[in-house]
Amino acid sequence: MSPIALPSHNVAVLYGAKDLRVEERSVWPPSANQAQVAIVSTGLCGSDLHYYMHGRNGDFALQAPLVLGHEAAGIVTAVGPGVKNLVPGQRVAIEAGIMCRNCDYCKKGRYNLCKSMRFCSSAAVFPHADGTLQGRMNHPAHVLHPLPDHCSFEQAALAEPLSVLIHASRRANLTAGQTVLVYGVGAIGLLACSVAKSLGAARVVAIDINQTRLDFARKNGFASQTFCLPPADKAKTTDDQLRRAKENAQIALAEFGAPAGFDVVFECTGAEPVIQMSVHTAISGGKVMLIGMGTRNVMLPLSSAALREVDIHGSFRYANTYPAALQLLSSGKLKNVEKLITHRFPLKDIKRAFDLLTRGQDEDGNMVLKVMIESS
Repeated sequence: MSPIALPSHNVAVLYGAKDLRVEERSVWPPSANQAQVAIVSTGLCGSDLHYYMHGRNGDFALQAPLVLGHEAAGIVTAVGPGVKNLVPGQRVAIEAGIMCRNCDYCKKGRYNLCKSMRFCSSAAVFPHADGTLQGRMNHPAHVLHPLPDHCSFEQAALAEPLSVLIHASRRANLTAGQTVLVYGVGAIGLLACSVAKSLGAARVVAIDINQTRLDFARKNGFASQTFCLPPADKAKTTDDQLRRAKENAQIALAEFGAPAGFDVVFECTGAEPVIQMSVHTAISGGKVMLIGMGTRNVMLPLSSAALREVDIHGSFRYANTYPAALQLLSSGKLKNVEKLITHRFPLKDIKRAFDLLTRGQDEDGNMVLKVMIESS
């Protein structure tokens, strides 16, 4: 006998570049080992914006209509057979990656590298896995995380981007007393600052090309000092670009009064000239964490990195971070983290929300950092 569908709910479906439609779909009961979640809050991400603007994110193009959204929290409304750890009415954060749990990477605890990973709202695999911009969704119970009592749904939606920085910090072995430089102070960069401070970094500074965002970072205690990188003409040759990156790095270090560099550098822009700068602004024996994703191929000053033993680490998504992220969000240690959420929209106005995110500034001239969608 076929399962009986529950009443319909609203779903934001992307059909192609800027072709985003709010539709009604039936809600089906959860299958074995799944729970059904009424989505309360979803934060919009840069990858969501790429899909909205271009119908693709890097190499991953839409092959079928896709529901976006992967930074979310909600309330369990039903559980399928075999679910023991959740009950209806429980508040949960949704970890969007569904790993196989059988491969070597999963068994070693590095499930973010699972070759069979299905990530909600990503077109990396086909059929695509729908995301969280909908009223209700069924999701594997093992990647639903109960919320601490003092963690709101909006805070819990920040657990996903926060997990990116917790994972990167673990990769960098960031410890108390170290100095940290963050490139890019969008939501990810600001969270990098927050995580560094929560781990006891002796000093956290930031660089961007947007003075307004830097002012926000300093005013709200994310960074103790900032530097606005001046605009420059496009370099004519690779040698010109590499030389300019080193010069800009020296200017920034002089501005910060740190000529030797910083112990850990978080590169959150993905821009080639900034990645090149990051090598020169790390201290000898320091670490560069590549978090921003933008430029496909990058020319790096590897000689400088090798001679000074600067370690360059990649960092992709996260693994085993959600409990720590939720605990940190509810602890009060991330000062002013709620200020990252600058705008809110109901699901029915999702297109307006994406258009605002595209502009980066609202009608009153206020900057846009994190846009939160309320599904219920």
